[in-house]
Amino acid sequence: MPNTKRNTFLFLALFIGLILLFFINLSFGSVTIPFKEVFNSLTGEEVSKQAWEYIVVNYRLPKAITAVLTGVGLSTSGLLMQTLFRNPLAGPDVLGLSSGSSLAVAFVILGAGFMPFFLSEYFLSPYIIMIASCLGSLSVLLTILLVSQRLRDTMSILIMGMMFSSFTVAIISILIYFSSAEQLQKFTFWSMGNLGNLSWLQIIVLTTTIVVGLFLSLLNIKALDALLLGEKYAKSIGVNYSKVRVMVIIATSILTGSITAFVGPIAFVGLAVPHMAKLLFRTSNHLVLFWSTLFIGASIMLLCDVISQMPGSDTMLPINAITSIIGAPVVVWLLIRKRSFN
Repeated sequence: MPNTKRNTFLFLALFIGLILLFFINLSFGSVTIPFKEVFNSLTGEEVSKQAWEYIVVNYRLPKAITAVLTGVGLSTSGLLMQTLFRNPLAGPDVLGLSSGSSLAVAFVILGAGFMPFFLSEYFLSPYIIMIASCLGSLSVLLTILLVSQRLRDTMSILIMGMMFSSFTVAIISILIYFSSAEQLQKFTFWSMGNLGNLSWLQIIVLTTTIVVGLFLSLLNIKALDALLLGEKYAKSIGVNYSKVRVMVIIATSILTGSITAFVGPIAFVGLAVPHMAKLLFRTSNHLVLFWSTLFIGASIMLLCDVISQMPGSDTMLPINAITSIIGAPVVVWLLIRKRSFN
C-alpha cells in the first residue's frame, strides 16, 4: 500500500478511535450512562434521567476536553524536544519547566504554614496555586531564553535543564521535611495531576494557550525536518538555527507550562507518544508526525482517564499514576523494538 494511502487509512482510524474514546470517556465512570443518552445530552435532546445530563455536561465533558488538550500539548512538546536535542529520551519537562512549576507550587502549599491563618487560607486557593505554577514555568523559560543566547551548544541547554530539575527536587525535599502532614497531602494530590477541576473559563484559557503553542510549532515544521540531520546541515540549507531553537523552546514552554499550571505534572505522555507515532507511521516527516501525535496523545490521555475512573466504582485513581504505569513499559518496549530493527 503506498505511503499516502496508508497514512490516510491510519489517520482515519486514529480519528475514529479518538471519537470513540471520547464517548467512552463520557459514558463510563462511577455511573455508566448509555451512549445514546450521552449523545442526547450533548445535542440538547431529551434525556431519560436529568442527573445523567448534569453528569455529562457539567463534569465529564469538561474533563474529557481537558484530557484531549493535555494529550495534544504534551505529545507535541515531546516531539519538539526529541527533535531539537536529537535525544529519544527527551520529554516536555526536559527544560525544567515542570520542575519550576512544582517548586513554585511547593513554596505556596508547603510554605503556607509559616503565614498567618487568614493568609495561608488565601494562598491555598486553586487560583493562587495556578498562578504560582504559571510564574514558576515563566521564570524557568526566561532563564533558559537568557542562557540560550550565550550557549551555542544545544546539549548544554539540555544539561542545564536537568541540573535545574535536580536543584528544584532538593529544595522541595527541604520544604517537605519542615511541612505538616496536611500540607504534604495537598502537595502530593497536586503532583498526582487532576483533569476534573477546571471551570469552562479555565478550559477556554487553556485551549487558547494550546492553540498558540501548536501554531508556533507548525511554523517550524520544515526546520525540524532539517534539524534531524544536525545543526550544521540545517544551517547549510539556510535555516536560522538560533531563531528556530528559541521558537521551539517558547512553544514547548507555552504548551508544557500551561498544562502543568492547570492540570499538574503529567508523566510519560510527552515521552512515549512521539515514539508511538514514529513506529506507527514509519516516517521522520514532521508534518505527518505532528498530526499523528495530536491524535495519539489525545487518545492516550482519554484512555488513561477512563482507566483512572475505574468504571463501576466510586474510586478515582491519580491520572499521573496511570500515565506512568502505561507509559513506562511502552517506552521500554518501543526502545527495545527500535534497537532490534537497527
